[in-house]
Amino acid sequence: MAESGDTIALPAPDRSGTRPLEALLHQRRSVRDYNDTPLALADVGQLLWAAQGITHPRGLRTAPSAGALYPLELYLVAGRIDALAAGVYHYRPDGHRLQAMHDGDLRGRLARAALGQSWLADAPLTFVIAAVYERTARKYGERAGRYVHIEAGHAAQNLFLQAGALELDTVVVGAFDDNAVAALLRLPGDMQPLLLMPVGAR
Repeated sequence: MAESGDTIALPAPDRSGTRPLEALLHQRRSVRDYNDTPLALADVGQLLWAAQGITHPRGLRTAPSAGALYPLELYLVAGRIDALAAGVYHYRPDGHRLQAMHDGDLRGRLARAALGQSWLADAPLTFVIAAVYERTARKYGERAGRYVHIEAGHAAQNLFLQAGALELDTVVVGAFDDNAVAALLRLPGDMQPLLLMPVGAR
């Protein structure tokens, strides 16, 4: 069991996939039904990298960001992942690693915070895309909200396509109690949860 603050190195991402982009776009669907198969840690790392991984020595990432300010933060509510204890983890793109935040299987509580959407409790894990608006607002002022939301869409679509390449399924969940999700994950006060993405196999 990882202690709070511990970091877990993730397997190096695969940068040479063989599934054509056109096929992944054609097959992309929102799926809310998952079986009990645990996910491999390598697949979890691949999904995180696809959403926010670093791809350039200057720190540029897989998803575009206005002014390269990167306001998004990825959290993982884990339940059934091989070689990873149930708990909440924060993705650290630098070093491609997870930081343990707190332990325990919170998938059921997350489902209740998401207005009773039970598939969040059934999925092996759920990604939480959150944002610190101030990072973008310092440069772009009142346009920051628009830019942050565009960026969240980019990251979510990357995650969608990567899930398809791994023969996994996901869906974007936007209906949830913001304060309840933030409290469950113990997010910092300046961070707002934007969307949830459960991932699993059918």
